[in-house]
Amino acid sequence: MLLAVAAFFAAAVLAPTALRTLGLRAFWLVALVPAAVTLWALAVPVPHEQVVPWVPRLQVQLAFRMDTLALVMTLIVAGIGALILVYCGRYFTPGGPGLPAFAGEFTAFAGAMLGLVLADDLILLYVFWELTTVFSYLLIGYDAEDRTSRRAALTAIVVTAAGGLTMLGGLVLLGLRAGTFRISEILAAPPAGPAVSVALALILVGALSKSALVPFHFWLPGAMAAPTPVSAYLHAAAMVKAGVYLVARLAPAFAADPVWRPVVLVFGGATMLVGAWRALRKHDLKLLLAFGTVSQLGFLTALLGAGGRAAAQAGAYLLIAHAVFKAGLFMVVGIVDHATGTRDLRKLGGVGRSMPITCAAAVLLTASMAGVPPLAGFVGKEAAFAAFPSDPPVLAVLVAGSALTVAYSVRFVWGAFADKGIEPVAVHPPEAVLAGPVVLLAVVSLLLGPLAPVIDGWLAGYGMAYPAGAADEPLALWHGFTVPLLLSAVVLAVGVALFPARFFVARVQDRLHPPIDAERTFRLIMRGLDFAADQATRFTQRGSLPVYLRYILFALLVLPGAALMSGLPWPGAARIWYVPAEIVVAGLVCLAAFATTLQSWRMPAVLCAAVTGTGTATMFVLHGAPDLGLTQFLTETVTLVAFVLVLRRLPPRFVERQYVGIRRVNAALGVAAGLLVAAMGYVAINARTQAPISAAYPQAAREAGGANIVNIALVDLRAWDTMGESSVLLIAAAGVTGLIFVRRRPRLPRTVEAPGGTWSLPGLRSFGEPPEDAAATTWLRGSETLSPERRSIMFEVVARLIFHPMLVLSIYLLFSGHGTPGGGFAAGLVAGLALTVRYLAGDRYALAEAMPIGPGVCQGAGLGVMAVTGLAGLALTGSVLHETVLHWRVPVLGEIHLVTSLAFDIGVYLVVIGVVLDVLRAMGDELDRQVEEEGEEVITA
Repeated sequence: MLLAVAAFFAAAVLAPTALRTLGLRAFWLVALVPAAVTLWALAVPVPHEQVVPWVPRLQVQLAFRMDTLALVMTLIVAGIGALILVYCGRYFTPGGPGLPAFAGEFTAFAGAMLGLVLADDLILLYVFWELTTVFSYLLIGYDAEDRTSRRAALTAIVVTAAGGLTMLGGLVLLGLRAGTFRISEILAAPPAGPAVSVALALILVGALSKSALVPFHFWLPGAMAAPTPVSAYLHAAAMVKAGVYLVARLAPAFAADPVWRPVVLVFGGATMLVGAWRALRKHDLKLLLAFGTVSQLGFLTALLGAGGRAAAQAGAYLLIAHAVFKAGLFMVVGIVDHATGTRDLRKLGGVGRSMPITCAAAVLLTASMAGVPPLAGFVGKEAAFAAFPSDPPVLAVLVAGSALTVAYSVRFVWGAFADKGIEPVAVHPPEAVLAGPVVLLAVVSLLLGPLAPVIDGWLAGYGMAYPAGAADEPLALWHGFTVPLLLSAVVLAVGVALFPARFFVARVQDRLHPPIDAERTFRLIMRGLDFAADQATRFTQRGSLPVYLRYILFALLVLPGAALMSGLPWPGAARIWYVPAEIVVAGLVCLAAFATTLQSWRMPAVLCAAVTGTGTATMFVLHGAPDLGLTQFLTETVTLVAFVLVLRRLPPRFVERQYVGIRRVNAALGVAAGLLVAAMGYVAINARTQAPISAAYPQAAREAGGANIVNIALVDLRAWDTMGESSVLLIAAAGVTGLIFVRRRPRLPRTVEAPGGTWSLPGLRSFGEPPEDAAATTWLRGSETLSPERRSIMFEVVARLIFHPMLVLSIYLLFSGHGTPGGGFAAGLVAGLALTVRYLAGDRYALAEAMPIGPGVCQGAGLGVMAVTGLAGLALTGSVLHETVLHWRVPVLGEIHLVTSLAFDIGVYLVVIGVVLDVLRAMGDELDRQVEEEGEEVITA
């Protein structure tokens, strides 16, 4: 099952390239993946499960389970997906903008939906749930230049993501109360109590928002801005079916909960009526079907969540029937739109005579939607009526909603294909490939009715999870003359009668206005949030770093400070130092920090601040942590270089003088925050109630085949943390360096003057390009590009001497980090410093020669290596990022030990080099360019 899901995502990665190479025919190639998964699903035994450990300590697993309900949804997701991909091969115009990305996003969307329905872990289900949200956003906003598409996509992701976050709280609470996050185990032994009711309420909010039930129904019709294939898949097999599936999955265990049944029946019934009522007024065929989908989703939710066996099997059967007729009808709308250039039923005339095959298929599909015998819709609706013999209010809602369904079904067929007494539109008959999937779905819909008994036996595996009812009957095309049959006849009669009365119905709708407009309420809420965010931003984001620091330090004093004073145990006697040298180093750090606050010149302030960092590194060494000391020292060196590069664009002195009162406030906040952090660290260490996990690190390090606990913790014991921190580091680096490239403010003058001195910038670099043959004649380009007053022969000689040894040292630190101080982070910093020396001795041309690969490539390659290492551990040992120690004996060299986490460390090494390169590119290279551009402008003027 994991491979089936992975196949979709692999196809999604390859689909864009296939589209660029093969054109629209690539859609047919991609369709082979869901087609193969469909055949696999039919062959796999049920039930069947697969479990791969993911985060064992949090009880999170890559757990997949194929049971009857999952099989139904798999056939819908994969089968309908394959047909729509075939349809795409003739629907789109060759060479259309964004088609390669669309192919990948659509395939990934299908893969996420498949993972969702197969997931047997609550957290894994949520991951796929949110993936469907993200991919649906991309698909709905396919036409990025169209404002309507962007707005529809934004509305969809806001509503469904908000519901998803609410649902996440419910899933976590439910898993904690059950003692497991495995869905099958929860359903086998469901917990109970008020906390479970709260969890179910939160989960239902997510399900209702995902399936566009009232009051979240407004986002789905807006999603019709997407291309027709997206609409067909979205409504028939994916996204909106996720909420219905979740209700069907949890109902067998929780239908008896006091929260469950009222919520499901009330909101499901209301949605069925509201959607059908709104569909009667729509002139756009896609919007008509969209509101019809809203109605049908309410119907399915009420059936599958009611808690009875008969209702559940009727709902599962209608789930299949709805996927078939709704996918086919949306593709019919796409064919009509292609053939005529419009979807407005007021402008369509005579289409049925011009496209008889498409018209016949549409009539069959619409008849199934309306519940006309002997089609699938009739069997399902009759079974639904029979499932509520003792619940008249629910039965009345189902009958009324079904009658409205018949009415808008007749309106759809009449609007799309009837003559209507208007001039026939010009029609371009569709290609066979375009109409083929529609005809196939029409035939399937026709066969589902007579095959109902067979399907009923197939669905029994799902229905058996519910308690049996006294009036339960198997699915069949004919049960005799019964009350459900009479109700079906009434539904058809009333629905057909509503069509001639459509003008009267329209006048009634004009007079009836809902007391609360859900979409308008949503827009008001969004405006309110925007206004609140704007006001909060105006108050907090004032463009002043000291102000930001005041807010941060104040929050630190209020929140953790209150916790510290609320009763945490204070230790008694304390050991202030271990060796006398610590007193000296600590004193120097404090003096340097105090001296930093007294400086009026920027460079001395930076140097004093660097002393504090170097002192901290020394403290690490004195405490027996040479690896931390080395890393801290290297980090301080890189930071100092970055500061010096930035200072070229700032006045030499701090020009702005703060008021005495503000300086006192800043001093008080700084001192109080420093004391608080020291006190918190002291209390936290001494108030420990459990043995620290670090006590087990030495033994774990020996088992990992190393002696450097710090590096082993980073690349093995806590590799997940390192991977996340590396991602955050890259994001921060991209954000900070991006500020250099996005120049929103007016350009600075050639020189920056301040009281006490002037730094002339144009003399720092020459404006000429290096000669073409410079690489063949010199090692450092700076000898040809730097102005003579900026060259340092001594520094160039030193750079020649230490550049290559520094690179060799970095490689040594990388490979020796498992047993001695070093590792990927320290090694990357050393390599980055070597490149920094090369840049400072030369210029950006020298840096480009030394490292022709861009920082983005290094960073991406590093993260890629880390990810591949994790997946390799999953493939080889069944656990992500699992380490393996390889031993073999080599002649002369002796025994060789190779740890697989070294590959992970190489990824860290590349990431750090990429970050240093990013800093040099932005604060060195880009600032050089800005200086040259401003110098050229002034010279020209």
